[in-house]
Amino acid sequence: MGPQASKSYPGRQLVKPAGPRAERARQEIDYGRRDVAGYVFGALQPATGAAFTATYERRTTANWIDFLGRVESWIEPGAERVYAVVDNLNIHGGMDVLLFALAHPRWEFVFQPKYAAYLNLIEPWWKVLRSLALKGRRFEAWAEIEQAVERATAYWNTHKHPFIWGRRRRHRTPRRLGIAAPPNVALI
Repeated sequence: MGPQASKSYPGRQLVKPAGPRAERARQEIDYGRRDVAGYVFGALQPATGAAFTATYERRTTANWIDFLGRVESWIEPGAERVYAVVDNLNIHGGMDVLLFALAHPRWEFVFQPKYAAYLNLIEPWWKVLRSLALKGRRFEAWAEIEQAVERATAYWNTHKHPFIWGRRRRHRTPRRLGIAAPPNVALI
């Protein structure tokens, strides 16, 4: 999910008008550094909607391999193939990752093209996780962010549903079968 720092995260807050005109919503200015930032690694099974996250203080190859090992134990043993869709970050293609792939033959790493994050299904899920864990909250330490991410992931997994790629489906009025609608064509 990228570096997350202990700070205030903007959210929605109801601002009541102070008279005949509504005023702009304002957020308290957040000055100062608190704790160091960390990284959240995540895995998503789109067919079931199940998610797995782990937090690390640094983004290193050793932490990435540790995360892959934790994902390996999280995935059910009956799965034939595991496709890991990853971006082109340098830690995703190191020698240790190749050794991990040799030790776990059911894993296949699929590298997405540069500037095409929308092809990875976990990217929209990160938005959901940020809104569940971080939005509208203030964190003083990295441990608070770790707890918030852990609680948000647990909440998601209790309310999970298949994760479908694409835009949200808007409500449409159902079509009546058997009745043809005339085309919107002006006849001259």
